[in-house]
Amino acid sequence: MRRSLMIAVAASMLATAIPLSAGAAVKEGAAQIVSSVSFRTAPSTSSAVMRYLKSGETVAVLEKTNSYWYKVRDASGQTGYVSSSLSYLKLVSAPTETADTSANAVIVAGVNFRKSPSASGERIRYLQKNEKVTVTSKVNGYWYAATDANGVSGYVSTSSSYIKLTGTIPDGGSSAGSGSSNSGSTGSGSTGSGSAGSGSPADVAAQVEAVIAAGMKYLGTPYEYGSDRSTTATFDCSDFVRQAFKDALGIALPSDSAAQGAYVREKSTVTTDWKQLKRGDLMFFMDYKGTSASLYENKSPFGTKISHVGIYLGDGQILQTYSKTSGGVRIDSLEGRHWEYRFLFGGSAL
Repeated sequence: MRRSLMIAVAASMLATAIPLSAGAAVKEGAAQIVSSVSFRTAPSTSSAVMRYLKSGETVAVLEKTNSYWYKVRDASGQTGYVSSSLSYLKLVSAPTETADTSANAVIVAGVNFRKSPSASGERIRYLQKNEKVTVTSKVNGYWYAATDANGVSGYVSTSSSYIKLTGTIPDGGSSAGSGSSNSGSTGSGSTGSGSAGSGSPADVAAQVEAVIAAGMKYLGTPYEYGSDRSTTATFDCSDFVRQAFKDALGIALPSDSAAQGAYVREKSTVTTDWKQLKRGDLMFFMDYKGTSASLYENKSPFGTKISHVGIYLGDGQILQTYSKTSGGVRIDSLEGRHWEYRFLFGGSAL
């Protein structure tokens, strides 16, 4: 009891010792780390890990960046980002939202934030559901120029599937609550799976984005081998993929990675070259043997046992979960890593 009281007091002192940032969307609070968690340079599982925050540490919560991340400051004064999952962090005093006078739009589903108004434009990052952005102009019927909460400028789809205006645009664009009804495929940069999907390419692209958005909302969810398929508290690799398709499209994929691989092979044309995959395709892998490419030279793409599955995001990145120590659901790069060497085949489940 005494130790808990001391922690709470220390957290309170730490929170009050740090001034509010200019333009902060929330009034800072305090939190206690309940399980070791990555302390990152940016609100993304693909960003650099500065160190691991340990159980019992207290941090000042500067802002709630989105549904998945808090911006925090540790006792040494270092600022970074940590998962908002209750598995890792317990709020001692919750951050209080204040009015944001600059933002005029809110993200309603995960969407690409690009450097140019084109589906082939370089992606800056993914804007997450519930993030607030400032739309500075409407470039055309398909793209908004926007600035995120960190002051980074880029372009985002005008599709109402991804963004909702909550105020007016400086150049006299659409009014609050409106949004383009154009297909979200423009903003997503997807051209569909290129394999089996039903409907037009735009329909398939929208389905792909829905699946990815559904998966992205689980970033940071803990890993558990053989996880309970009836809950979303934890996932193993195939359970996570299955849940994303179920949430987005109501599709019930098989429960294990090997069966999912067989399903995809029956459903679509698969490829053994991951660089030929399309956004939203499923990727299947063999067992981990080490980090050297030579360890996987004798693999048989369709004869080797499948032990892992993930969702390809494009640009050499995969959305997946594979261990407790890695932090649960996350985004990883493929090229030059064991993921590239272990890859067996991939294709669309649509």
